[in-house]
Amino acid sequence: MSTIIGTWNLENFCRPLPAGSPPGAGTCAAKDQATYDAKVEALAGVITEIGPDLLGVQEVGGQEPLDDLVAQLPGTWHTALSDHPDPRGIRVGVISRFPLLDVRQRKDFPGHLRPVQVEDDGVPGNETGEMGRGALAVRVEPAPGRSLQVAVCHLKSKLLTFPDGQHSTADERLRARYEAYALFRRTAEAVTVRALADELLQGDGRTHDVVVLGDLNDEWQAATTQILYGPPGSQLGTGGFDRPDRGDAERLWNLAPRILEQGGFSRVFEGQHELIDHVLISHSLLAGFRTVSTGGGKLPNVLEARPAAPHDRPSDHSPVVAAFDL
Repeated sequence: MSTIIGTWNLENFCRPLPAGSPPGAGTCAAKDQATYDAKVEALAGVITEIGPDLLGVQEVGGQEPLDDLVAQLPGTWHTALSDHPDPRGIRVGVISRFPLLDVRQRKDFPGHLRPVQVEDDGVPGNETGEMGRGALAVRVEPAPGRSLQVAVCHLKSKLLTFPDGQHSTADERLRARYEAYALFRRTAEAVTVRALADELLQGDGRTHDVVVLGDLNDEWQAATTQILYGPPGSQLGTGGFDRPDRGDAERLWNLAPRILEQGGFSRVFEGQHELIDHVLISHSLLAGFRTVSTGGGKLPNVLEARPAAPHDRPSDHSPVVAAFDL
């Protein structure tokens, strides 16, 4: 039986502010009801077309928009959301045709990992020991007697936020520091998600079905992304892929090379095609893996200085969807 699992950043998927709300009352809010209704319809259209059984989602502004979305989808759906949004109110979630049997929340960095610096010295709250957007894990049963653990995350973006909420600066020393702070955080968040994956793998991914989904905000060979893989070596496309080794029990495999072979990508950033949305799987799922692709049509060109510029697509990311025989 084919099971389709995917991930999609829905880009600031939030309801409009209630009438009479003061300006700036919500940083993630649709322009107006008509704009929001059109986005819900467009998102539902893409999801219906790709037909996932389970979809990890990012940048969801709460339970209400998620309910609005699944109400537009055929069939019965189950949902879960992280209880730890970022300051804009966006968070990760899951929509699933399968009942959600267990839900785990994760935001705190694991033991031994100290808080990381995220602002200059002297700025209140200049260190943090938790993810900016909490991760989420759910368990489903895609077939009788088969248990699938799925983690969803959205790591720190490349977008830099300087003092006073600015996204640009002419101070190159300031820029360099804040690039380091963003990397510190994305690295620590990757370690946190890897620790969650270790729990789900239960010491042997050869017998436990585990999938990690998310917007990792970097390419598949980036150091932060590779933290999620566990033991090095044997990734798809490498010489050791077909040779069993001791790392197979704890390793996760990124399906990105199969997407890149097709010329696929999930975002256009300042004119560059990128694959930053990823599907990682445990060893037990490799034999049943069939296809992976991106969809959603032509993407807008995201500019660093204008991360929320209006466009005519349902999202500035493509969904990444994989099919398995489970």
